[in-house]
Amino acid sequence: MAPRPTNSAAEVVRGLYAAFARGDVIAVLGSFAENIVWNEAENFIYADGNPYVGPQAILNGIFMRLPTEWEGFTVTPSEFVAEGDRVAVTGRYTGTHRATGKAINSQFAHFWTLSGGKVVAFQQYTDTLQAAQVAGSGA
Repeated sequence: MAPRPTNSAAEVVRGLYAAFARGDVIAVLGSFAENIVWNEAENFIYADGNPYVGPQAILNGIFMRLPTEWEGFTVTPSEFVAEGDRVAVTGRYTGTHRATGKAINSQFAHFWTLSGGKVVAFQQYTDTLQAAQVAGSGA
């Protein structure tokens, strides 16, 4: 079996999760194309800016909100499935919402599209009702 190339789409995406886990937002943003299109799941608490276009929009609309609104928020990937420049990742979100004190433990599916080694598109799917309830805005 031939070794996986280190610049494969799956390796780039794995690196993004590792950088995010260690709080290296600069590395995460550096992996995004200037014209990246980022979509949160419809009705998710951060979908208010959909689509987020460009790294700065993602930084301001999502990444800056997470540490201020959540305590111990983690994104833990469990499975990576890649085909060419497309990577699907499943995993779980965990953390405690600061305003409500409620914890989230929600599965997610992320779909990444790369071009030239940079992320050009992202689509998230997750339990939007659980997130709304934990954040205090759901039924």
